[in-house]
Amino acid sequence: MAVVRLLTDPRAAESDGEWRAAVREWESRRIRKVTRRARGVRWPEAEKLPGVTVAHEGAEVRAFVPTAVSDVPPELARLQVAGLDLEEGEPGPRPEPPYAAIALNPDVTMTTGKAAAQCGHAAQLLLRQGRRRHVAAWIEGGARVRLARDVPWRDCVKRATAVVRDGGFTEVPPGTMTAIAWLPR
Repeated sequence: MAVVRLLTDPRAAESDGEWRAAVREWESRRIRKVTRRARGVRWPEAEKLPGVTVAHEGAEVRAFVPTAVSDVPPELARLQVAGLDLEEGEPGPRPEPPYAAIALNPDVTMTTGKAAAQCGHAAQLLLRQGRRRHVAAWIEGGARVRLARDVPWRDCVKRATAVVRDGGFTEVPPGTMTAIAWLPR
C-alpha cells in the first residue's frame, strides 16, 4: 500500500511534482529495493525523510522517495534489517474488491525483509501494468493489498498481471520469480 500511495501521490505522479524526477529515474532502471526496520527514536527520524506513511491494522510502513542505493540517507542506512521475522498467522478474510492480491513464490526461501520488498515491487508493477480502469478503481478504493496465502501458487500464476523476477543482487538467483500480483474482481 505504501509503495502505491507514494507512486500515486501528486508529488510523484504529477509532471511538476517534486518527487517526479526521482521516481522516473528509479523506474527507468532495474528496480532496487531496500527494506529496513525502525523502532523507538529511529521511527520519527525516518518519518522526517520524504515519503509516505501508511497505517494499516496496527502496523505502520513508510515508502521513501527512491534514490540510488549509494545515496540512501544515513538515517535509513544505519537501520538494521535483522529481526524482521514475523509469525505466520491465519489468512484474514478476503476484502471486498477492489484490492490487489499478491502472492509470494512458496518454493523460494526469502527473509521477511526480502519478501516485503518483493511485495512492494509487485504492487508497483501492478500499478504500472494493470488495466487502467481496474487500477483506477483500486487506487480510489484505498490501494488495499492482501497477501494471497490461501490460493495455490499455480492458480496465482494463472491470474497474475504483474510478475517480479528478481535481479539477483541479494538472496535469490537472477530471474527467479519471487512475487506476482493481480486485481481480483
